[in-house]
Amino acid sequence: MRQELMSLPKTLAEDVARNLVMVAKLIDEDPEKAYAYSRIALRLASRVAAVREAAGFAAYATQKYAEALAEFRAARRMTGSVDLWPVMADCERGLGRPERTLAMAGEPEVQKLDKAGQVEMRLVAAGARRDMGQVDAAIVTLQSPELASNSVQPWTARLRYAYADALLAAGREDEAREWFAKALESDKDGTTDASDRLAELDGVEFVDAFEETEEVEEPEDGGRPLGGDTDEDLDEDVDEDTGEDTGEDVDGTER
Repeated sequence: MRQELMSLPKTLAEDVARNLVMVAKLIDEDPEKAYAYSRIALRLASRVAAVREAAGFAAYATQKYAEALAEFRAARRMTGSVDLWPVMADCERGLGRPERTLAMAGEPEVQKLDKAGQVEMRLVAAGARRDMGQVDAAIVTLQSPELASNSVQPWTARLRYAYADALLAAGREDEAREWFAKALESDKDGTTDASDRLAELDGVEFVDAFEETEEVEEPEDGGRPLGGDTDEDLDEDVDEDTGEDTGEDVDGTER
């Protein structure tokens, strides 16, 4: 990216770089702000492929799929790279065109992807199958040497999780539980909620102790609740004329 920005005047390159840094920092926690920064970078340097790609991911993160697809296509025309092919196919899903996604999954560009890209394409294609109500076909799509491999790669947890979720959608609960467990085993960074899905299948319900409020115990004799005077009592213990504490309870006894 820095190499691409060197084609710009120095001051302009620095301004564009600052905006791209903010896109990278904010895209997960505040995608709308990331998108705003990407639009600034795009206005400053629309002929830089890295800027078009960043703008595409920011639009994708805010579910502006048509805009994201246009930016990804522009970046691909500039670089000739196929790396963006899976996310472009997923944009087609976002636009409600799963048939187009599946067509892209069969294009020669997929064979040019590295292993991670091919796995990503499988995930996208399986999602398209499920969009079309073809759950069994989605399961078959995910079945691959990468799924069966015991080696853990950056994409392993997501692939196993998607497979488990598809199995569950097909009513194959026992198999789904097995694969959610495998997904959890390989999910060192917590990228999925496999642990929650496992707990749900096991009927475990989590209760947040911090959300429980401590109730005031009401005495049986109708007196003051344990824990101190009520607001009403405090009001009655104050002299109406002077505003000072009388030192007496409401029944007139001295404290």
